[in-house]
Amino acid sequence: MVSIRKIGVIGRTYRNFNRYRQILTIIFKYGFGDLVNRLKIDQYLEIGLQMISQHKRDNVEKLSRAERIRLLFEELGPTFIKFAQILSTRPDIIPADVIREFEKLQDDVPPFSFDEARHIIEHELGDRVESLFESIDEIPLASASIGQVHKAVLKDGDVVAVKIQRPRIRKIIEVDLEIMLHIATLMENHIEELSFQKPVHVIEEFARTLERELDYGIEASSMERMAAQFLRDRTVYIPKLYPDYSKNRVLTMEYVRGIKVSDVKLLEAEGLNRKIITARGADFIMKQVFEFGFFHADPHPGNVFVLPGNVICPLDFGMTGFVDKRRRALFIDLLESVAKKDSERSARLLLDLGNYEEEPDIRLFEKEIDDFMGRHLFKSLKEIDLGRLLQDFLAIATRNKVSVPPVIFLMIKAFAALEGIARLLDPGFDMIAHAEPFVKRAKLSRYSPRKITEGMLTALSDSISVFQDLPREVLQVARNARQNKLTLNVEIKGLGNLLRTYDQVSNRVSFSIIIGSLIIGSALLLAFKTPPLVYGVSLVGMIGFSVAAVFGIWLLIAILKKGML
Repeated sequence: MVSIRKIGVIGRTYRNFNRYRQILTIIFKYGFGDLVNRLKIDQYLEIGLQMISQHKRDNVEKLSRAERIRLLFEELGPTFIKFAQILSTRPDIIPADVIREFEKLQDDVPPFSFDEARHIIEHELGDRVESLFESIDEIPLASASIGQVHKAVLKDGDVVAVKIQRPRIRKIIEVDLEIMLHIATLMENHIEELSFQKPVHVIEEFARTLERELDYGIEASSMERMAAQFLRDRTVYIPKLYPDYSKNRVLTMEYVRGIKVSDVKLLEAEGLNRKIITARGADFIMKQVFEFGFFHADPHPGNVFVLPGNVICPLDFGMTGFVDKRRRALFIDLLESVAKKDSERSARLLLDLGNYEEEPDIRLFEKEIDDFMGRHLFKSLKEIDLGRLLQDFLAIATRNKVSVPPVIFLMIKAFAALEGIARLLDPGFDMIAHAEPFVKRAKLSRYSPRKITEGMLTALSDSISVFQDLPREVLQVARNARQNKLTLNVEIKGLGNLLRTYDQVSNRVSFSIIIGSLIIGSALLLAFKTPPLVYGVSLVGMIGFSVAAVFGIWLLIAILKKGML
């Protein structure tokens, strides 16, 4: 498992120190030195920032802030590129101009050697490559930051694609994640406007996502689950998985000879129908989101092939999402309320869908949603970009400090990817009209006799369990009360800050009393010329005055740093 830990001070290995210095140098290079200074990093690393090159890149001032951020993440390497790609699905965290730049990031890196690939295959599968495969191409078909893919032939003649994880990539990611976690901790501590976004939580969530991508066993399970969902659907084909040739760092699947959905000229040359492909691609996404709840979260044009007969063939199941029934129902109701321009219901559903520490002013919340609908929804349906519309809509929640579950943004990313494909193949495709019957079916399915019966039986079962457990729980409370073991936990919000302030004030008062005592005591020693004497002056008294002066200056600096004199 990828290992990160909350740390106040970064692990002091030579490797981590060098990597941290490299990251800070690149941050300065793209003109974000002010961020480093605000984080007070040198206090924690025990190094001066003068040790780090603070020169900006040539002509960096000519680039926009969003472009500089994208180039920064690109130069920082695979872990940061992955992080940027995930952030591009989170309009609640980063602004729209940065999202557009992050969408340009390419996960394309030079391949590693076949000798290393051979070693990983043999270590994972427990046999020599020559014994496992009839043949395997030494030059990879594709290479990315996490792994690369080689074409091979099994002993029985099946042609397969073998995905092999990069050597040492886990260790590289662990070091980067540890540094990212430390920076996120400093952001929460020192940058007030970013603390609401909970940077530490974002990095921990990112670590969990990367853990899934680094374990090819999870991707194999996702492939099998997706294949089961579309087993009887002739319009979608999921490549066959070879479990005996797949482990944590090696994944073997059927080699598919298809056409990339983005290759419009080749699709037309092969006589394939672009409108049918678009409609089937939309069906593929809609069924996953509205019917199954388990969906491919990264269906960009490079991950979708088209087979003869206009059959959709998705690839790369490293990023998937699952949304439970409750959230799926809320999301469907939210889509319906937005389509009907019902701002009051949309506001209520958005609050139900999200999490918040303090409920926003509901009237202002509704007004903001109403203004949004007035600006965006009075267009023809074909002019509305559903993915972008939903991203902008959920950004309203962020501005009101309502946190929407990340899986919802993954769903929206899937819609946005579909719209990107539709613009290539069928610019006149109406996404909202296509989604309408799926939304209706999903809503009607809640009221089918079977669903109602299941709901009533579940509620009845839960009620019986509650009534069965109630007498025992009451007796336990009474027993604890008789034995004086009954405790009541009360949490007063804001009390922690108040206590910290009180401690700080009392510490300063105590410190001031100590300084005052030192001054008075030293003055008495000087007045009575208490030995030992130096040039007729009490040495102990002079030391006391010196210590009092140092403490006094230290206290004054601490007060000034807080901005409170």
